Amino acid sequence: MADNLNDLQPRPVWAHFATLCAIPRSSLHEAALIQHLIEWAQPRGINSIVDDAGNLILKKSASPGCEALPGVILQGHLDMVCQANTGTLHDFERDPINAVLRDGWMVAQDTTLGADNGIGVALALAALEEPGLAHPPLEVLLTVNEESGMDGARGLASGTLQGKMLINLDTEEWGHFYLGCAGGVDVEVSNSYEPARGIPSTRPLALSEVEGSGRTGVVLEQVPPDYVLLRFDVSGLRGGHSGIDIHLGRGNALKLLAEALRDLAAHTDVRLIGMQGGTARNAIPREAYALCALPEAMAANIDEWVRHRHQAWRERFAEADAGVSFVCQHYDTSPDTCISGAERDRLLAFLDIAANGVARISDDFPGVTDTSSNLGVLTLEQGVCKATFKVRALHDARADELADKLVAHAAAYALHAWKDGAYPGWTPNPSSSLLALCQQVYAAQFGQPAGLQVIHAGLECGLLAASHPHLDMISFGPDIRGAHAPGERVEIASVARCWILLKAVLQALAKVRDS
Repeated sequence: MADNLNDLQPRPVWAHFATLCAIPRSSLHEAALIQHLIEWAQPRGINSIVDDAGNLILKKSASPGCEALPGVILQGHLDMVCQANTGTLHDFERDPINAVLRDGWMVAQDTTLGADNGIGVALALAALEEPGLAHPPLEVLLTVNEESGMDGARGLASGTLQGKMLINLDTEEWGHFYLGCAGGVDVEVSNSYEPARGIPSTRPLALSEVEGSGRTGVVLEQVPPDYVLLRFDVSGLRGGHSGIDIHLGRGNALKLLAEALRDLAAHTDVRLIGMQGGTARNAIPREAYALCALPEAMAANIDEWVRHRHQAWRERFAEADAGVSFVCQHYDTSPDTCISGAERDRLLAFLDIAANGVARISDDFPGVTDTSSNLGVLTLEQGVCKATFKVRALHDARADELADKLVAHAAAYALHAWKDGAYPGWTPNPSSSLLALCQQVYAAQFGQPAGLQVIHAGLECGLLAASHPHLDMISFGPDIRGAHAPGERVEIASVARCWILLKAVLQALAKVRDS
């Protein structure tokens, strides 16, 4: 893997990316990488600071003659989404990423690659050590825990950054400058309720504990003796980023499983024992399963129903998700307890009907998703169900509106729901002087104009604008496909073009005088 990366051009960028592949960096586990970068920076005369939120800030003095120019900040996040195909033995807290070169792309076949945002980080680190590169005072802000909460950007104290312009390197379509992004909010849902705090309990509650709360407690029932245990699995879906891929019409494993079980419950007494799917709220679930108990006679003939359902899905997703699979396993083990029929019906109806996918297309940017939701993670164990939706919108008010509707929808099915982890969008500034300069540099370097775009994903620019409102910001990056899913890949040639552009922009900024 290291040889694959170190032999590529531009060599400084790929050498840094090789390091990022070698050192595990899942969300909340970036400490080893940060320590490595601090040790890397010291002998190169690059100052390093770890702030109270855990972010790493690297500072390099301006090139001679550029000391009085407005400072420039290069920004990316250190963590990556960790997803692996079923059957792939990969410990994201210990094992390196196996990146291979294939048809002009760097890819991780069975796991996520971490090009999101490892390539952006590698570009920024390469700029810090590029010999002869003229630049203003340079700061590199590398945030932590972006993928699971944006905690680093959220915790950045006002006034920490001294630069006046910020280049975010976390977008994934070459040839475009991004000048805005969606904000987001999580919606958490549970069938368990604790009146004293108004938050979900970590254990099942008896009915007496929630008496008068207006909500149903979790009560397990015994499965009748003539029932048999089955497991239903949805798999083979492509998944992807719950923002930038949400418009592609791919299957959501949790939604498909709820749809199938609701249909089955309408025809027989299926007892729901457990259910699980998805591993990240910002990834479209590729796999989900449910443990159920069915009457012996129905279980004996269930494979015909499964085949019919599978065929219907293959036709429905023939273009977007042709690999969808639906199978049933039969077990000799006797089932024990399950949730009640009423609880099953409420839960499956909620999951089946709850908003998922594109809710609105942008009026200002044709073809760009404005508002969406994604059912990302669900667990049902020992009667307690917890689910997380990621809601996104280019306008914060629309994200709140859709999240409020999900909360109200959950309440209609006697489920407890609340909003959490909100972060603002990044409002476009078409008159940005940094944008104008970047457009000029792009045209000069590549002989054609760059596109202008907003992204239906959560960049940290919105939070950074809240703590540093003076910043003039722009974002660009290479072509990355399949972010947040196994098989994620980045185009080699577009990384080289990004490197050319970044160096040219920094050199152009080194000639700009502060007005």
